[in-house]
Amino acid sequence: MMRVYRTPDDRFADLPDWPYAPNYVEIADGLRVHQVDEGASEAQPVLMLHGEPTWAYLYRHMIGPAVDAGFRVVAPDLIGFGRSDKPLDRAAYSYAAQVAWMRQWIEALDLKDIILACQDWGSLIGLRLVAEMPERFAGVALSNGGLPEGQPAPRAFAIWRAFSRYSPVFPIGKIVKAGAKRELSAAEIAAYDAPFPTRASKVAARVYPSFVPLGDNIAVPDQKRAWAALEAFDKPFLCCFSDGDPITRGGDALFTSRVPGAARVTHRTLHGGHFIQEDDPAGFVAAIRDVGNAAIHASSKATA
Repeated sequence: MMRVYRTPDDRFADLPDWPYAPNYVEIADGLRVHQVDEGASEAQPVLMLHGEPTWAYLYRHMIGPAVDAGFRVVAPDLIGFGRSDKPLDRAAYSYAAQVAWMRQWIEALDLKDIILACQDWGSLIGLRLVAEMPERFAGVALSNGGLPEGQPAPRAFAIWRAFSRYSPVFPIGKIVKAGAKRELSAAEIAAYDAPFPTRASKVAARVYPSFVPLGDNIAVPDQKRAWAALEAFDKPFLCCFSDGDPITRGGDALFTSRVPGAARVTHRTLHGGHFIQEDDPAGFVAAIRDVGNAAIHASSKATA
């Protein structure tokens, strides 16, 4: 039986700019996935996929504007993060497991015609989902993320990976603050800390950096298969990387040169640091709208 930590609900009371009701879906092994689900149920879904070590709160300044633009926003917390269940055994986690969990969640909600909006680990997981089930996706807006397949680890990332594994303290809210250019308030920093009140509840946040397939890594063959699928993905694929992220700078060139759908859209440069959702949420929402418009144009040409 998997040992699971479930963050108490009162940890999520009265968070700044977070009026959203919780929704839950149960997947395999009895694991419960939390998601924000806002907007008309029949509207085109935008899957806002967070990364490490954040949760759906990262998208709080994008959810309302995207709903106002006519989309249904679905923003889950990855297993191990946010309000979703957190297996306590480190061995329960892997890159492949998280992709499988999120695939089950998409199938449980039966999401179709999805626009993926992703960054950081949201890209590593989301792009694998696009590669595995391209028929469910209408397009992608990718910021500050990638799909590494065994390249050497950049120095900045190697330092972060070592810190996440060995540092005796792991202050999640302060880590997010350090990755944004904007000054986060004490209440916002506390909101990022809210899902992780105990040392044990941070196991996923601490282990995921070691799963990034840089260098010799068990996930490299899966990544190469995913790239082969993306090299056949001709739906709109928009890169909107920021101008101030040392970890992912220049990573958009891989996608614009290898993914056919990247030719369907005009790419954007957003302004801010790694956690671009904090620094330029309006620019990221504009990129999502661009993808939605390009997807409509592509489907109307296909049916003409």
